[in-house]
Amino acid sequence: MEIKPRFRGFICTNAHPDGCREQVRKQIEYIKEQPKITGPKNVLVIGASKGFGLAARIVSAFGAGANTIGIFSGKPGTARRTASPGWYNTTALEEMANAEGIYAKNVNGDAFSHEIKQETIDLIRQDLGKVDLVVYSLAAGKRVDPSTGESHYSVLKPIGTTYTNKTVDFHTGEVTQAELTPATEQEIADTVKVMGGEDWKEWIYALKEADVLSEGAKTIAFSYIGPEMTFPIYRNGTIGQAKDHLEATAHELTKDLEAINGQAIVTVCKGLVTQSSTAIPVVPLYISALYKVMKEKGIHEGTIEQMHRLYRDFLYTDGTMLTDDQDRIRIDDWEMRDDVQQEVADIWEKVNSDNIYELTDLRGFREEFFHLFGFELDSVE
Repeated sequence: MEIKPRFRGFICTNAHPDGCREQVRKQIEYIKEQPKITGPKNVLVIGASKGFGLAARIVSAFGAGANTIGIFSGKPGTARRTASPGWYNTTALEEMANAEGIYAKNVNGDAFSHEIKQETIDLIRQDLGKVDLVVYSLAAGKRVDPSTGESHYSVLKPIGTTYTNKTVDFHTGEVTQAELTPATEQEIADTVKVMGGEDWKEWIYALKEADVLSEGAKTIAFSYIGPEMTFPIYRNGTIGQAKDHLEATAHELTKDLEAINGQAIVTVCKGLVTQSSTAIPVVPLYISALYKVMKEKGIHEGTIEQMHRLYRDFLYTDGTMLTDDQDRIRIDDWEMRDDVQQEVADIWEKVNSDNIYELTDLRGFREEFFHLFGFELDSVE
């Protein structure tokens, strides 16, 4: 069948199997071209289907030669409908790793559930014994609490007051004003329930209780801060509340892992094109301007470059791990440079529908978005 992108709002609802496979292959080839990393041996990635989770798994497997288990949720394609990009990505990674003699297995299901946690523990015991790195990279819109059966939904909203600022339709290039009404207390609580650190803690507690964490094991989760212009919708909004909870959880987990000399770390990443970022008003315009500036300065990174630098320069070095005053790793350091942020702010003041393609890298944003789903690659029909 002919496969073309299909949309529901800003969400792409299908994927191209060959394109997804090609994207995975390109990331693997990039890592294989880099110097080898002396890093983890057995790695569990929770949320391994795309983005930072997928990239971290690729760095672990092809950069450090680690055995990896990836948790994801997806359905295979049918004669009438393609699978999710995560299905194609994880399948491709498993095949490419195994072809090179690198252990890689996937667990497909609801990572929030007790059942998937137990299935994963059983697989670790059977095949690996213990893991020395746990990457937590779940980004979900919904979580069913496995203890109560209650459903919770995350929202992207400001807190306290209505927020108005510029945004862009990345399909048409039209710059408009977005207005977002504030979240209710219930929406804030639900977002923290879905996107905060509760499930990360449950995973680490389950793994520790089952004695499948190695001595000195590390666990990492991902966060974002961004510039002040996005604070009302992101860091000071509902998602920011969830990230605050995630970061507080890291300190709790580090104390709980003292017995095995383990450590929990939050990594603050750079703003990148993801399925989520396209749906957040203001953010696509900011990222388009950011890409323009960082590419011109020669310091732009995608997810695979970010994860490689995380392992090489922070997680697995001979010296002390570099963190900020809140014990977070900051690989958003290049994004948040004063010169970068000043140039982005200058663009923000001037940009409109007439000059959007001149002042920003909206074309690059749109191209990268389609690449997430395996579309618009020159090598794939």
